[in-house]
Amino acid sequence: GVAIISLFFILVSITTFCLETHQAFDVEENITEQVPFGNITKNEFRTEIVTNPKLIMVEGICVVWFTFEFLVRIICCPNKLAFIKNTLNIIDFVAILPFYLEMSLRGLSSKAASNVLGFLRVVRFVRILRIFKLTRHFVGLRVLGHTLRASVNEFLLLVIFLALGVLIFATMIYYAERIGVTYNPEIKNHFRNIPISFWWAVVTMTTLGYGDMYPQTWLGMMVGALCALAGVLTIAMPVPVIVNNFGMYYSLAMAKQKLPKKKKRHTQNPDAPTDSASFVKSETNSHIDSTQSDTCPLAAEESSSRNRSGEVKMSW
Repeated sequence: GVAIISLFFILVSITTFCLETHQAFDVEENITEQVPFGNITKNEFRTEIVTNPKLIMVEGICVVWFTFEFLVRIICCPNKLAFIKNTLNIIDFVAILPFYLEMSLRGLSSKAASNVLGFLRVVRFVRILRIFKLTRHFVGLRVLGHTLRASVNEFLLLVIFLALGVLIFATMIYYAERIGVTYNPEIKNHFRNIPISFWWAVVTMTTLGYGDMYPQTWLGMMVGALCALAGVLTIAMPVPVIVNNFGMYYSLAMAKQKLPKKKKRHTQNPDAPTDSASFVKSETNSHIDSTQSDTCPLAAEESSSRNRSGEVKMSW
């Protein structure tokens, strides 16, 4: 039930964040500002477009719930240091704090307070990071997170391949179009320098093709065709490894869900004799599980569930 309520407030908060940027929810507000004029201070009246107060109220209710949830979790957490170091908990705190700072500075009329308020309004985009809290309630998002973490080397390899391709083809298209323009001065050259050509190379290698920059000479078109083919091959090479990682984590997650949900834990009889063979076997299994837990978090969860089911069978 708490998970459903938390999910509801997350969706409401994200919806409110998106609606705040729509013009239909903007209202005009009269603001009085004190402006120094010589030795005296005059009140200056101006209008400013602000967000509808109803949306701010809805966001305030969501922040109150997130604050209550955050405090309950940190109070009930046995390891406070591990709680503080957790990435999702840091996102929770960073998403909650700007709202309270903005509310506390809203009544001040000084210039410094106005500057801080302007900065906080920019920082409000951190609220969209609350979408990552859904990983606590959806197995698929956790699988995606484990896959991205395990595929860091493949992503770095992909970035290196793209960087090399962008550098090579940006240089080639610059000189190709430059040579073509010398023979036909009527052509407008979009590639004025190599750094601008980087954007064209990235867009072409990823097969997007925005059309804001394009070659107009035969030599430039040949370079563009080679760039598109090289981009397809470059992206296609590391992707199967990432897909295999996702399939592995997904199968582990599905296997974990098929295990019995809860088992009554039985403590082993302290008077029962323990032979050396069973002790060596348990140590070997614990070593294997510890190795799996270092490389695969979902495997660690599955091994712990398997050990609990094994304890139940031994007790019977």
